Amino acid sequence: MRVPEYGQFCPVSRGAEIFAERWTPLILRELLNGSHRFSELQVGLPRISRNLLAQRLSSLAGAGVVERRPAKRGRGFSYYLTAAGEELRPVVETLGAWGYRWGGADLPSEQLDPVLLMWFIRRRMQIQELRRARTVVRFDFRRPRRSFWLRIEPPAVDLCFTDEGFEVQLAVDADLAALTAVWLGRLRLAEAIAAGSIRVEGDDDARSLFGRWFGLSPFADGGAERILAAASAR
Repeated sequence: MRVPEYGQFCPVSRGAEIFAERWTPLILRELLNGSHRFSELQVGLPRISRNLLAQRLSSLAGAGVVERRPAKRGRGFSYYLTAAGEELRPVVETLGAWGYRWGGADLPSEQLDPVLLMWFIRRRMQIQELRRARTVVRFDFRRPRRSFWLRIEPPAVDLCFTDEGFEVQLAVDADLAALTAVWLGRLRLAEAIAAGSIRVEGDDDARSLFGRWFGLSPFADGGAERILAAASAR
C-alpha cells in the first residue's frame, strides 16, 4: 500500500510521511516497549485490524525502521526496530509526555479498555519488590465484568485471560476508570481504596506491598515534565 506523500523535500515532511501515518506511533510505542510478536502487537493495539497492522509493519520495514526476523520459537516472524527505529524513541516519548500534559486528563468511557490497561500494568510491574518465586494477582473489573490474572515469576510477567489454576496471592476488585486513573497517576491508589472504587484482598504481605510493585505510567509523577525538559535541553 502506497503511503501518502506531501511532495516536499523538507525533512519534516519526509519524516512525517513515515512517522505520522495513522497507527504508526502506537506500533512504535509497542516495539519500543518490548513487543515483538505479531500477537503481542495486537494486544497492545486492540482496535487495529490484522490486515492494517500487517500493512503498517510492511511499510515500516520498507522505510528501514523495522526489521522482520524469523521467530526464535515456533512459526512466524518477530519484529524489531532498526537503528533508525530506535532513534525515534525520544520522539515517541516526547509525544506521549506532551499528550499527558496537554491532551487532557479526562477519561471518556469510549477510551477505557481493560485489556489495554492490563497490558500496560503488566509492562510496568516493579518485580524487584516481589519476594516470592511466583506471585499471582487476579484483577476483577466491575463494568464490563471481566477478570485477568498476572502470573509473576521474575523476571517474567505474564498476562493471562483465563484462570490457570494457580493460587492467587492478591485479588484486586476495581472500577475500570478508577484503576486507569491510578495507573496514569491522575488518582492516588490510597484515595481510590478509601473511596471504595478499588478493593484489595489477600495475605498481609501481598496487600502491603501492592502499592510498591504496582508501577505507574512512565508519564506519571513528574515523568512527563522530565521528558519534556530533556527534550527542550537538546
